[in-house]
Amino acid sequence: MRLASGAASVLLSLAAACQSHDPAKELVVSGVETYWIVDSPQAGQNFVAPVVRFRLKNVGPATLGSVQARARFPAPDQDPIWGSIQEQVSTWSRPLERGREAVVTVRSAGRYHAPVEPEDILRSPAFKDPRVEVFVRIGSSSWALLAEAPVTRRIGAPGVQDLVAGR
Repeated sequence: MRLASGAASVLLSLAAACQSHDPAKELVVSGVETYWIVDSPQAGQNFVAPVVRFRLKNVGPATLGSVQARARFPAPDQDPIWGSIQEQVSTWSRPLERGREAVVTVRSAGRYHAPVEPEDILRSPAFKDPRVEVFVRIGSSSWALLAEAPVTRRIGAPGVQDLVAGR
């Protein structure tokens, strides 16, 4: 009898762990901010890459142990579309609890480069404004598109200029 009830407990635990998730119903994106970062210059070239920062809130019924985010940065006539490095938002040792949110920053793996100042890269007539598409998944769920926005032509995160100026 003990063996049967022990096996039932193990099966219930496995079923809960294998539960399928719907990121579009369990997560909400808010506070989307876009900007450009400056990478280290190389061989006389300056590099800028688009970034998206947002808040990701768990609005689902349970704590989420494995949440990942990634982004695409498509620009007109740009092939291939720039992708991002995948970001681990939560893990089983650092879960995203129900009702809590995390600030997530995802940068593009693709960059523009030129032998001019970074601000001048953004002012170039050849510059093409990308937009960002934010995707999220829970565990092994499918990726869900949760947000889209244009990438603002600004070097540095919002509020950085105020910090530098001491305001």
